[in-house]
Amino acid sequence: MHIAPMIGLATLLLAMVQAAAAQSRSAWYEQQLDAMSKSDAIMKRAGQYKGLLTQYQVMRRAYATDSEPAFRMIFGQYLSWYQTFIGDYKDAETSFSIPQRAKGDDAPSPLAIPGEHPVQAITYIPQLAKNYRVVFLNEAHNIALTRTLTVRLLQGLREEGFNTFAVETLDRRDVTALARRGYATAASGYYFREPIYAEMVRTALTLGYKVVAYEADGDRSVDAREAQQAENLWKILKDDPAARLVVNAGYEHIQKLGKFLGVQSMAEHFIKDSGIVPLSVEQTILIPHRDRSMDHPDYDAIINAVHPAQPIVFLDKHGKPWSLRAGYDVSVIFPEEHFRMGRPTWLRLWGLRVPYPVYGRICQGHYPCMVGARYDGERDDAIPADRMVLDPVSETTIDGIQVTSGETSTLMGELYLRPGRYFLFARDQNGALLTRQAISVRHLGP
Repeated sequence: MHIAPMIGLATLLLAMVQAAAAQSRSAWYEQQLDAMSKSDAIMKRAGQYKGLLTQYQVMRRAYATDSEPAFRMIFGQYLSWYQTFIGDYKDAETSFSIPQRAKGDDAPSPLAIPGEHPVQAITYIPQLAKNYRVVFLNEAHNIALTRTLTVRLLQGLREEGFNTFAVETLDRRDVTALARRGYATAASGYYFREPIYAEMVRTALTLGYKVVAYEADGDRSVDAREAQQAENLWKILKDDPAARLVVNAGYEHIQKLGKFLGVQSMAEHFIKDSGIVPLSVEQTILIPHRDRSMDHPDYDAIINAVHPAQPIVFLDKHGKPWSLRAGYDVSVIFPEEHFRMGRPTWLRLWGLRVPYPVYGRICQGHYPCMVGARYDGERDDAIPADRMVLDPVSETTIDGIQVTSGETSTLMGELYLRPGRYFLFARDQNGALLTRQAISVRHLGP
């Protein structure tokens, strides 16, 4: 089963329809279908190579050699996923981002409502969730920023009695082995190859959550997929009356009402099936973009007024949370994005991790070079806590797309790691091990 290309593409297609004004809808639709077929074939070909970096090179070159607009729009998302896999979060945002436009039925900005005030999401959301049995948290699949708060919320939610974590794209065949290992591998599921996604699951297992799968079968239609995911979540609760469920899902799958591609969302199906009304936490709209024109109009105003250092939510004078859109209970606003040595500082996971310097000599002259850190006690198949690519050779740039995610002028980069013991590794483009050494990470300061 190859599920990745269908995830998030419904949202992508909506954006593509807007670009079709100058041509007939039928012709544009045919171009979309052709682009998706071509993209799937390229990703399948890339997957035949052993090394992740080699796979990415195949993807990058394919993007650079085909400038057809529909292909660029579709395959830009595929490329962006791979850029998150190799730790290149900055370029992932450039390759694919969804503009967040104001809608006519958006709620008034919290800045315009007397009594609305910001609080830290990390401490507030677990308190809000205490009277719920189910919490839905969404993400944008190629913007790992939208996973960072979920990592932090898991502890607070665990303290409030939540004990089961349902993760999108988790392969059912790996559920038992995942619990035994305590960490994700590339076989665990498509998005698990991204280090923060893997860290999210690792954190849940460490905190004592039961991690479960709920993905639908095969290449189902939009409504069929939403319906089966909801059925699977309801079955988890029926099978375990003591379960309190935290659900990780993408985009609008968690909206409890409103327009959803002409069908019902997963959350709507779930409420209908179970009679349980979940807490729905929106994390994908009020986020920063590299191109600030893509920001929601309320986002920039809020950031300029509040200057938050951590994700925030707004409450009214009665303690009721503010939501930008109907269908969600609360909207999270992420801080403005900052970069250090080419990497976003939100990789600190809001205080859990610190930057650890890595120098180019670890690559032993082999470039591009993948460097990363695995927790002490985890095997080589574990998705690392963090990874990035070093590559000082400017000729490797293809159509403006580089491989590097570190500071090339000094042959240095920074991994973001929790204090503890790790094995630092470097691999060449084909995945061959160049260096492996034990390291200890301490609190290194700002």
